[in-house]
Parts: sequence; structure tokens; C-alpha cells
Amino acid sequence: MSGLLHRFTLYLMREIFRASISYKIDWTKICFVGAILTVGGISLQMLILPYSLHTWFIYRPATVTLYESTKEPMQLNETHKNSTERVQLIPTNSVVSHNASDQVIQLASVNQERDKTSKSRKSSKRRKHAKVKEKPITVTPPPPRRPPTALERHVWSLKPVEALAYAKEEMKHAPTVIDDADLYAPLFLNISIFKRSYELMELILKVYIYRDGSRPIFHTPHLRGIYASEGWFMKLMEENRQFVTKDPEKAHLFYLAYSARQLQTALYVPNSHNMKPLSIYLRNHVNWLAGKYPFWNRTHGSDHFLVACHDWGPYTVNEHRELSQNTIKALCNADVSEGVFKLGKDVSLPETTIRTPRKPLRNVGGKRVSQRPILAFFAGNMHGRVRPTLLRHWKDKDDDIRVYGPLPQRISRKMSYIQHMKSSKYCICPMGYEVNSPRIIEAIYYECVPVIIADNFVLPFSEFLDWSAFSVVVAEKDIPKLKEILTAIPLRRYLAMQINVKMVQKHFLWNPKPLKYDLFHMVLHSIWFSRLNRFQIPGT
Repeated sequence: MSGLLHRFTLYLMREIFRASISYKIDWTKICFVGAILTVGGISLQMLILPYSLHTWFIYRPATVTLYESTKEPMQLNETHKNSTERVQLIPTNSVVSHNASDQVIQLASVNQERDKTSKSRKSSKRRKHAKVKEKPITVTPPPPRRPPTALERHVWSLKPVEALAYAKEEMKHAPTVIDDADLYAPLFLNISIFKRSYELMELILKVYIYRDGSRPIFHTPHLRGIYASEGWFMKLMEENRQFVTKDPEKAHLFYLAYSARQLQTALYVPNSHNMKPLSIYLRNHVNWLAGKYPFWNRTHGSDHFLVACHDWGPYTVNEHRELSQNTIKALCNADVSEGVFKLGKDVSLPETTIRTPRKPLRNVGGKRVSQRPILAFFAGNMHGRVRPTLLRHWKDKDDDIRVYGPLPQRISRKMSYIQHMKSSKYCICPMGYEVNSPRIIEAIYYECVPVIIADNFVLPFSEFLDWSAFSVVVAEKDIPKLKEILTAIPLRRYLAMQINVKMVQKHFLWNPKPLKYDLFHMVLHSIWFSRLNRFQIPGT
């Protein structure tokens, strides 16, 4: 094709020269056509030639053999070796192509099969190198570990009983804390005791998790809904490396990783009103652990703990006396009137509503005080002894006290449930079937001062937190006086409580990766503090 084009160009130029002798020619047009033909010819040759055109001009002619085609040595398999027998070399005086500069270029050519094989190997190598360059393997070195101090080495060398005795003595000499960058003093009953206890937990505490138990009742955290607290604690505890130990002889606490929510789903017969099979199942499991391991019988379960947020959590331990009386129970249903929750031993677990497990902190935050026109708000299902009373006294009775059953659709179209809480100064949190309510923590999430109506309810972390600093507790008998109670609070007092709600918020957050003083650590600290308080130093 290139030869035809070359002969056609010569013929055209010859005819033009003959015609120019006898006719007047427009040389501008002729030059333009010639330029187009020249560029077209070069472009066509670039497409046809076996190598890029710049190779023919830059590099001097050479005769290339198969083994010299690359700078690096090449190892051939049998297929490649056979291909060398078909290599043909073009004589050195062969004319391959012409260009405008009249240079004659000599080239060694290989047959088509070898050319494809060689190129495929080169391109394969290029692809491998490109992959390495595009996706370099970067290994981030772990941060250098701080060498342990002399105190840490000493404490870590102690046996669990000795370490607990050391911690209890240290608590008697807790240094006074006036100001702390991470803790807001107005929230605490005694910030010095809390901080020292928390530091000792970080220094000493080790937890052993029993791996026994079949799923989904054990080791299957439920992370969504109003009972999600037990699931989130289980998830974060089992993922933890700081506090968890695989050696039970080093443990100060033993965790029974069961879910009351999963137990109810798996074993409860709907509408039977019989919770005994649930407690029998848990009793048999504890008896089996006591027979397999020596740890339960060593303390009769006093260094063991469980975490249950379902309303039936307290009732799942009734069939085992030591489990009910000795074990530390972190319960959402922290009702001291029923005799199951033991004040000073058991822990009140905050009930949190998690709507999106992948984003547990979604919607957290609220509006400024100036953007909260509603005095008080409540909406929810009508069950238990308190909510019907609240509805009877305040539904459609006062524009400042907005109380509903389930939020009506005509209302929710204009303002959602969450928007109502974010637009209210006070959020009413009455008990439901049991004393606990997820609205308490919801109010804190949305920076609305909670108004708690639940007699006999032990508030979460009340051994350390001063709930009067960021909430209002109203007795059930005072529901008719609700507006009077709230309007009697001075503006300055309300503003202080609203600020305190914002400051206490971080202590009630489930972070996917736990942070210091967050909800995971607060629950674990309350369990640790209970164990420390009830521990008796040998010989005293």
C-alpha cells in the first residue's frame, strides 16, 4: 500500500510539472494539496510500520536476533525455543521505506508469531510493574509502645486479689481534682473519686469472657432498637484488647456474654406469660460453667457480671440464687422495689435507642435555647401506670405542654418526633411497663433537659453523676403540677442545666471505636467500681 501511494505521488508530481509548462497553475493550491498528501503518507506509514516511526529515525539500523530483543536476559519455554527456528533476517541492503529526507533504513524483522509472543511477554511485564506502581503495599508501622513504668510493672505482677487490695487502698487516698480537661466537674458528685477509680480501672482491670454458650443467645449482640445497649456492650467488650484477657487466672471479673433480648426471642412462647423457661435455661448454663471451671465456685459468682437491657432481664436470673444475689447485674430495668436489683451492687444500664447500627451517633445534637419554643413534650404508646395519667391531665390542655399518645400523622407531617424533642426545653420521660425509658438518653442526645417520672428508678451512674445538674425528677403523684414545677425553675437554672446536658452527652454515646469516658467505659467502670466496693481485703 505504501509503494502504491509513493508511485501515485511521483506520477501526480510529474503530470503537474508537465502541465505547468503550458498552463497557468495556482501554486498555492498545489502546495496545499502536496502538504496534505505528505502528511497523509507519513501518517499511513506510522500505522503500517512494525515499530513506532520515531524508532526508524532515532536509532541506527541494526540486525536484531531473538535473544538481543531485550536488554534483560529472557528464559524461554519450549514454545519460544521452537519459534526461533522460524526467524528470518532481511538482508542488510533491503529498502524498507523512503521519506522526504531520502534516508534508507535497514531493519531486521521477525515473523508475526514471534512478534506477538515477544510483545505479549513485554506487555505482561509492563502490566505487572504497573500494578506494583499503582498499588504500592504500604504498611503503617504501629505506634511505638511506651515502656511500662515501675508502677505498672509492679501492679501487673500482682495476683488479682492483691491488685484489688492495692486499688482499694489507693481509693482511700484519691488526690483532689479541681479542674480536668476531660471531665466537667458540675456533673459529678465527687469528681476526685470518679477520676481515681477510672484511672485504677485503666491500670489494673482484666476481664475474662466465657466462650461457652450457643448462639444466638450467647455471643450474638443485638445492635438495633430500644434494647441495643446490651448488644453494644457485648460487641465492644468482645472486641476489646485493653481489658480482655485470655488467661482466667489473671482476671478480676468474669463476663457472662448472654443477651436477654435474644433469650426472649429464642425461648419465649408468645402470649404464654411464662418467663420461667428463660430463667431455667440461664440457671442450667451457669451450673454447667460452675462444673466445668473453678472460677464461679471460688467466689460464688461475686466476681461475675452480666449485662441485660430487655425488660425481662431481672427475671431471667430468678431460678439461680447465687446468680441473683451475688453476681453484678447491669440492668436497664433498675427497679429497687422488686427486690431483684440490689442498690450498691448492681448497675443501672442506660437504655439507648439505636435506629441505625452503622451510624449509632446519627441525629445526635440539638438546637439553641432560642430555637426551643415548646416548654415540654411527650409522645408515645400508652402502657404502664404513669403514661395514661400524664395523658389524662395534659393532652390538649395547654399549648406549652404538648402531650400526645402516638404522634398523630397530621402533626408528624409538619414536625417529626425528633424535631419535637430538639425544639423543646424539657422532654418528658415517663416510665412504661417498667421504670426505665429510652427517652431519657434520647433527650440527652437531642440536648433537651429530661423530666423523669418513674418512682423507684435508679438512674444510670447515679453513684457518680449528679442528675439534678442536668435533669428534673418529678414524682408520679405530682403529674398534675407538672407545668407549675417547670415554670418555677429560674431561667438561669434552666440555662445551666441545658449546658450540662450538652456536657454529659459524651458519657452516653456508643462509639463504634470506644473513646475514653464514653458509654462503654462508663458501664464497665460502674461494674469495676461495684466489684471494688464489695471486695474484702484478706485479713481485715
